[in-house]
Amino acid sequence: EVQLVESGGALVQAGGSLRLSCRTSGFSYEHYAVGWFRQAPGKEREGVACISSGLGDTYYADSVKGRFTISRDKAKNTVYLQMNRLKPEDTAVYYCAANFNPRELTDRRPIVDYWGKGTLVTVSS
Repeated sequence: EVQLVESGGALVQAGGSLRLSCRTSGFSYEHYAVGWFRQAPGKEREGVACISSGLGDTYYADSVKGRFTISRDKAKNTVYLQMNRLKPEDTAVYYCAANFNPRELTDRRPIVDYWGKGTLVTVSS
């Protein structure tokens, strides 16, 4: 059974940093891409960052390039999202996702097989 469990969401001031974690189980990073999506109040869910299966190529939304970094630790079965220079517009529930086409990260409705329950990030101005 595939499971994705997010943690690390918090209230942080603008300009600060947070690291989100997604503990995964039930699959191998050799076979599934894993990534992060977010949904702000009143807005559609959007892709933030992902790491491909196998070699682990990374992909980012334009809005977070240069500020966010996605990585994975195979030994710990965990995918991380390091978020720096946070802005109020980064406020959202962040969801971990698995098994999708990384090139669809920023599509309006990418086909994603598995979702976590989300973790709330609030950035105050």
